[in-house]
Amino acid sequence: MSDVIEEKIKNYRTAPFDARFPNTNQTRNCFQNYLDFHRCNKALSEKGQDVAPCDWYQRVYKSICPMSWVAKWDDQIEAGSFPGKI
Repeated sequence: MSDVIEEKIKNYRTAPFDARFPNTNQTRNCFQNYLDFHRCNKALSEKGQDVAPCDWYQRVYKSICPMSWVAKWDDQIEAGSFPGKI
């Protein structure tokens, strides 16, 4: 991973502005970053590559999603009943 990306991740504090979600309600942003994290992990793991770039999505969703939602989604993934396509 390039030094620039590593530096950005190290200095990361909260979710940056995302032009796809310009409104105050960040529910969709939260869910999309959660999906992106799991999709990234799955894709890179299947290729045998380092999953470190996926940490960005995890940091974003952990900073904007209520932890109760994340816990519920994690439980649904384990049970095989998660509604999103990963």
